[in-house]
Amino acid sequence: MNAEDLRALQAPLKESYKADPEAARVTLRASGTLGEGLSCRLETGRALVEAGLHPATGGSGTQACSGDMLLQALVACAGVTLNAVATAIGFELRGGTVTAEGDLDFRGTLGVDREAPVGFSAIRLRFDLDTPEPQERIDTLTKLAERYCVVLQTLMVPPAIALQVAAHD
Repeated sequence: MNAEDLRALQAPLKESYKADPEAARVTLRASGTLGEGLSCRLETGRALVEAGLHPATGGSGTQACSGDMLLQALVACAGVTLNAVATAIGFELRGGTVTAEGDLDFRGTLGVDREAPVGFSAIRLRFDLDTPEPQERIDTLTKLAERYCVVLQTLMVPPAIALQVAAHD
């Protein structure tokens, strides 16, 4: 896909959203079914994923860890966004990799130390790009990819989250 194709693909959507801002508001959903043992089965739209405990908390390592899934979602979103922005601005990108690393202290998750955080204490996202572009253009690409990556922005500026519980007998 080139920049012209991308613009042609997105132009009617942009016009529709300008004319009717509510049309741009979409609610994404993810759901899972509690499984046997300590698992939860998720339908991703492409495949069934069974999530379980990380080995550092007693898991077998045969099920997907939700922390890994969060980092994978970040990598996927950042990679797609980077490619789309590169296309849109005519950036010569021959290839590359996107890597996310996150630091966890499982003492918090397991309740061993109340002072230890539960969740990631730091996440690092890295782009290794194969490009002849000058640093100024690389900086522009990176800044735009950071601005438009949904998962990255959600992690950087956390939304309000409401937890609801419904118990059925």
